[in-house]
Amino acid sequence: MTMTTDRWNADQYLKFSGPRFRPGLDLLGHVPVEAPGRIVDIGCGTGDLTLAIQARWPEARITGMDMSADMLAKARKHGAAIDWVQADLTRWQPAEPVDLVYSNAVLQWLPDHPAIFAHLTGMLAGGGALAVQMPRNFDAPSHVLMRETAAEPRWRERLAGVLREDPVAGPDAYYALLSDLGFSHIDIWETEYQHVLTGDDPVLEWVKGTALTPVFAVLDGEDRAAFIADYAAKLRRTYVRRPDGVTLFPFRRIFLVARR
Repeated sequence: MTMTTDRWNADQYLKFSGPRFRPGLDLLGHVPVEAPGRIVDIGCGTGDLTLAIQARWPEARITGMDMSADMLAKARKHGAAIDWVQADLTRWQPAEPVDLVYSNAVLQWLPDHPAIFAHLTGMLAGGGALAVQMPRNFDAPSHVLMRETAAEPRWRERLAGVLREDPVAGPDAYYALLSDLGFSHIDIWETEYQHVLTGDDPVLEWVKGTALTPVFAVLDGEDRAAFIADYAAKLRRTYVRRPDGVTLFPFRRIFLVARR
């Protein structure tokens, strides 16, 4: 993931590796490139999906790029013949144009998507493809309740501006953006997954690995514990555990696949 500081905890992120990685595999299955020679996985994280890319195209030269040292440490343990690069996406370019830029659940962290998508497009060789997946669930209770908690008097001043309202646009906006960037084959769709979670406070544990990381960068110790306690109580009332022990977590995502 591309962030200004390394606040990612790979172990926390991997608690729900199955449902977390499924959208990335679904994205990979729709990439319209037969035999790409060079591939970049933007925000590769722990590298598990980069391995899936390698399994599909074993002859390709693949680079996994991420800002997080903790995530890349996990990625390197795979021992795969992949170039792992620690870098800031907004300033990084591959050494030569690539045939596929793949990015799963990363770009929602970054502002100014017109500039970001233009930057990614600039990495592509002629006929190259861009494949992007982003969460689009920022109006879901998990995120609304997080922002409501952050806006309470105890936290309002310290957490002002930490949580963005809606960083991901709708399909129309991305179609227009990709068209303006010169893509002629554009495929956009949305899917709402029903993640089947188990364990205590599973939605809280999920967002601890992603959406709560900006809060954790500001709050620690007793303050962090107090914030989590307030927020967790709201989540329990909304995401109710079923009699069989399962908690359903609806999660909408947008997929963008385009080729020049």
